[in-house]
This record gives sequence, C-alpha cells and structure tokens, in this order.
Amino acid sequence: MRVFLSVIIAALLAYGIGFLLFVSNLPPELATHPKADGIVVLTGGDERLETAVAMLEGGAAKRLLVSGTAISVTKETVGKISGGGQRFDCCADIGYAAEDTHGNAEEATTWTRENKFNSLIIVTGRHHMPRALREFSTRMPDITLIPYPVDQSGVDLGGWWQRPRTVQFLHREYVKYLASLVTTRLASV
Repeated sequence: MRVFLSVIIAALLAYGIGFLLFVSNLPPELATHPKADGIVVLTGGDERLETAVAMLEGGAAKRLLVSGTAISVTKETVGKISGGGQRFDCCADIGYAAEDTHGNAEEATTWTRENKFNSLIIVTGRHHMPRALREFSTRMPDITLIPYPVDQSGVDLGGWWQRPRTVQFLHREYVKYLASLVTTRLASV
C-alpha cells in the first residue's frame, strides 16, 4: 500500500512541477517582427489576426495563411476585421479545413509545400505556442519555425496563480499540450 501511495504522490508531484514549468516557460511577446517566407496565423483571437496582417503588410513575409477560419467568413471580412491592405488582398490565403491545432498544422503543411517555403512565422497566443510548435514541427521537421506569440485580451499571465480562472485556463492548455506530446510521439513511431 505504501508503494502505491508513493507512486501516486510522485505522479501528482511530477504533474504539478510539469505544469509550473509549462507556465514559466511560455514564450514572451516579441518587440520586433522577424522575417520568413510565410506567416501562419491560427484563428482564435483578434490580436492574433491583427498582428499577423500587420506583419504581412510590413513585409515580414511573402504570404499569409489564416488557418482555421469558419466557412462562413470571407476573405473580405477577414481583411476588414484585421486592417488588411494591398498586401493582404494579393498575398493572404484563407484556410477553412482546420478545426483544431492538429488541423492547423496539416493545413499549413500543405500550404507551405505548395508555396515552396523554407521558413514560417507562427502567430498564436502565448499559452498556445508550445502545443502549436509541437504539432507544426512534427509535420514540418525541415521547415524553420519562428514563434511569434501574442497576449490575448482576457488572458493576463502576470500573477496568473492569483486568479482561479486563469489557472483553469492554463491547466486546460497544459493538458492539451501533454496530449499533443503523446499523439505526436505516436505519429512519429
């Protein structure tokens, strides 16, 4: 019985330490815009979209993929919402196939190969970046991935441990990240 209890306590302790490491290693927002062949933005927040479109308009990449867009949303609507201009009109693609992060990576892989790109800027929320990079790097090990994390409104990571809703939010993302570690590992076997 002691061995069983020791194993349970050790597993809970490892899980808790893993969660703390996950949160403490979330990437910070960047002050400068990197350059790459393409930009992929994962839908899920206006800040993500506005940031990616501003990067495209500023010449950070040749093309932009907005991955995971609802089928009812047009390119014109995305352009209006995000402040898209001439470069958006000519050089943005709207992806409708992805329903989750795994799907975003699949959609982006096809788009990257079609465009013969060697490097991508990945734009998503800070909390989501570890899982997104895991999924993308599994499908595109030969592509240089440049993370560009953004903070999303409603998700304040400063003093996160003092806000139960933020702890729950981060915990859900941690569980999804762990699941992603398992599924990507199994996919590569």
